Parts: sequence; C-alpha cells; structure tokens
Amino acid sequence: MSTSARRRRRANIPAGAAAFLWLVIVAVPLYILVASTVQSRSSYLENGPLSLPGEFTLDSYRRVLEGDFPRYLLNTLIVTVACAAIVIVLAVTVAYSIIRTRTRLSRRVFQIFLLGLAIPSQAVIIPIYLIITELQLYDTLLAIILPTAAFSLPVSVLILVGSMRDIEEEQYESMALDGAGPARVLWQLVVPMTRGGISTVGVFSALGAWNGFLFPLILTQSRENRVLTLGLYDYIGEFRVDIPALLAAVVLSIVPIFTAYLFARRQLINGLMGVGGR
Repeated sequence: MSTSARRRRRANIPAGAAAFLWLVIVAVPLYILVASTVQSRSSYLENGPLSLPGEFTLDSYRRVLEGDFPRYLLNTLIVTVACAAIVIVLAVTVAYSIIRTRTRLSRRVFQIFLLGLAIPSQAVIIPIYLIITELQLYDTLLAIILPTAAFSLPVSVLILVGSMRDIEEEQYESMALDGAGPARVLWQLVVPMTRGGISTVGVFSALGAWNGFLFPLILTQSRENRVLTLGLYDYIGEFRVDIPALLAAVVLSIVPIFTAYLFARRQLINGLMGVGGR
C-alpha cells in the first residue's frame, strides 16, 4: 500500500468535521464580541452583529475608559488579589496539617471541608448577608472578599491535599533528621514540591473572585465599591443598551485574567493532574 493511500485511510473525516464545527462555535461569538466594539452604535444597529465593521472606531473603548470602568477594575483587582492570597495561605496550612497530623480530628476537619463542596452559595446567601451586616461590613470590599475566599477553600484544600500526598515520607524524615521544625518543613519542602497545586489554587480562586456576581450584588450597594461584573450594568439603561460600549467593557475585563491564565496555564494543568509541578 502506498504512502498516500495509507494517509487517506488514516484520515478521520468525522473528527475533522467535528473539530471545524467546534471552531465555528467558538470563533463566531469571539468575532461578534471584538467586531462590535470597533463599530459605532449607529453602524451596529444598522448592520447587525455579524457584519463587517462599516467604520472602524475606538470610540466605545474611549467611552468605557472615561467612565467609572477604571474604578471598577481597581476594585476587582483588589478583591481578586486578596481572595487569592487568603485562599493560598489558608489552604496550604490546612492541607499541610491534614496530611501531617493524621488524627481523627484532622480527618473530621477534612470531611467538613469536603462538605463545603456540596453547599452552593445561593443556599446560604441570607445568613451571609446577616453576618456581614452584624459585622458592619456591608457595602465594603471586605464583604465580597471574605465569603468569596471561604467558598474557594474546600476545592483548594482538596487539590493541595492531593498534591502533598505525592511527597514521599522519606523526604519528611530527612528534613526531621536535619532538625527542621514544622514551619521549616512547610516552607522548604512542601511549598516547593507543590508549586503546581498552589498555582492551581491561585488561578482557581482568582477566576472565582474575578467573575463573582452574587456576593457583590447582595453585599454592596454604592458605586464606589462596585466590581466589573456589576459595572457592566452602566451600559444598560431603561430604554436603551449601548452594546458596543458594553462589549468593549467585556473585552477590557477579560484581558487581565486571561493574561494571568496564559502565564500560569502549565502549572494549572500539572496541578489538576496531581503532578504537583515537580
């Protein structure tokens, strides 16, 4: 059998057609998203979302950046960084305690964290609202940060426990023979060996905080404490919707978190696979 015949025989036409269909499904919304932002409002309304831009303009981005978008972006960055930092610090220490103590209490703690995976935030939003109000944190960024970090902890602890279980017991014993205490073992052995898991936890918690909508909606009220997900409502009025400006704000809000994902994607994949980034 010739080489060309073998190649034709190996061709998987259904798989190629499915891949092309998936490409179209992904590409068309992205095209509409980007193309709509470089059109004027009148051109968009006349030609529709699938048409080529009749006149290229960045006026939508100008209107967005001249409004309150920079403030919303700063608030979202503060919430995201704070949530990721809190989750990483707590999840690493909790997972390390669960792995190293191996007592009935640590097993119960781990089970409680796993129980948190089954509790949706919508089911407890009223108790959270009452607690935040009693703590006098309503309409502050801290009111968003604390519950967002709390709901990211269960899966974060689960990921890090799996990563830390990959560390050989002999390595812990070697550190103990060198006179290392728990803090030194954590900092010099566990953290370097679980970089992948920690990166996964950081990206996961950051994505959750960046895209969070329920807690900002219920626990904040003023424009000064709005985040991006709520700020998009600025372009939706009672009788009109500024679609080019709305989609321009969406594009600008995607760029920071997408950039962070590009830099951390390898560690993220390794962490999800349980490799631990070693």
